[in-house]
Amino acid sequence: MSTEPRRVRNYIDGEFREAADGRVSEVVDPTTGTPYTTAPLSGTADVDAAMAAAEAAFPAWRDATPADRQLALLRIADALERNADELLAVECRDTGKPLELTRGEELPQMLEQIRFFAGAARMLEGKSAGEYLAGFTSFVRREPVGVCAQVVPWNYPLLMAVWKFAPALAAGNTVVLKPSDTTPASLSYVAGLLGEILPKGVFNVVCGDRDTGRLMVEHPTPAMVSITGSVRAGTEVATSAAADLKRVHLELGGKAPCVVFGDADLSAAVEGIRDAGFFNAGQDCTAATRVLVHASRYDAFVQALTEAAAVVRTGDVADPDCAYGPLNNADHLAKVSGFVERLPAHAKVTTGGHRVGERGYFYAPTVVVNCAQDDEIVQNEVFGPVITVQSFTDEAQAVEFANGVEYGLASSVWTRDHARAMRMSKALDFGCVWINTHIPLVGEMPHGGFKKSGYGKDLSAYGLEDYTRVKHVMTSL
Repeated sequence: MSTEPRRVRNYIDGEFREAADGRVSEVVDPTTGTPYTTAPLSGTADVDAAMAAAEAAFPAWRDATPADRQLALLRIADALERNADELLAVECRDTGKPLELTRGEELPQMLEQIRFFAGAARMLEGKSAGEYLAGFTSFVRREPVGVCAQVVPWNYPLLMAVWKFAPALAAGNTVVLKPSDTTPASLSYVAGLLGEILPKGVFNVVCGDRDTGRLMVEHPTPAMVSITGSVRAGTEVATSAAADLKRVHLELGGKAPCVVFGDADLSAAVEGIRDAGFFNAGQDCTAATRVLVHASRYDAFVQALTEAAAVVRTGDVADPDCAYGPLNNADHLAKVSGFVERLPAHAKVTTGGHRVGERGYFYAPTVVVNCAQDDEIVQNEVFGPVITVQSFTDEAQAVEFANGVEYGLASSVWTRDHARAMRMSKALDFGCVWINTHIPLVGEMPHGGFKKSGYGKDLSAYGLEDYTRVKHVMTSL
């Protein structure tokens, strides 16, 4: 496994390139807070070149058989698996994620999801052909939409890239993908592996900042824009894409409620919520961020969660015993710290609430209790290792509090009462409802939100369909 910093470059039309104007940005190691390499800061010429390459490659890739696209995706998964050590080293250097935890939790998901979409490429469905009007036969074609501009966030650079490029490629689209400016290295590395398998121009990576992303969204070539990011970023993308009616796929923020009823298995709820709240330093839009506990179990739950959180440890990439690594960057550390520093007088920090060490962007596992529904920390996405706790009195109030935020991505219900679990799964206004668990995802099931968490589905056959268009063909008999 190489420990040398990897040179980060764009990958356009089957070759690695620097930015056309030579501009670069520093890439910072979040475990130290110091730059360790540079990446291209791409501009108009780079985006134009990538879009032209993807557009030129589209007809042949569109016309490739589903079996050919399946085989390419299976080979991609195999290539990532063969190069797992190097791949993980690059990803963890960029993100600060614990190496062995990433190997065990994220890498298997990536491989499984690519292989799922490889199979799904051959299973697109539509209405059966038939005579819906006398004397005419109708059938439906599902076709790729064209060039897809895709923007990947810094919390899961590789995993979120898979969520985007795998269904897009499976459906027959070509891709121009931009990683976050703080975590570009792994996608630059992956591009080289994919370039050995795919025809040139089918998959392109353009590194850069927000301005680079805007150039991609505003470019006339893409038929579809897909982004995982903040509500602010999603709003900007949707507004920009509306100018020429591009299709938009948005997976945005979250503020997942965990509703714990009085009959719940308390120890299981505490363990599950702790793990789902602090995984990846809470930098997960489905993280278990706010807990709603029935008043009859509130004190016991607070004590148990505080004790469970207090022994969770953040640490270095190479630390096999830590639960999570640093926050992604200095600005984000300041943002997470600010939420805790601005807590109202009635809220209480029972553990954590502070930076860990002076080097890097580490933050302690934090529990905040006695929160009110209108508190800033309850209403807004912290995106850090911070769990809030509120109490509720009955099922109706639990639903009111759970739904009383602008997000609608994920939620969980903890109860032994099956009928209650079914009522709650219907009442909760979130794209995913877990029952007596929180955070597992599988490739066969869709993932996506409501309200300001965006629209469109990742994963599953629904995710594949999002990258297709539907055409009705009718012939006279």
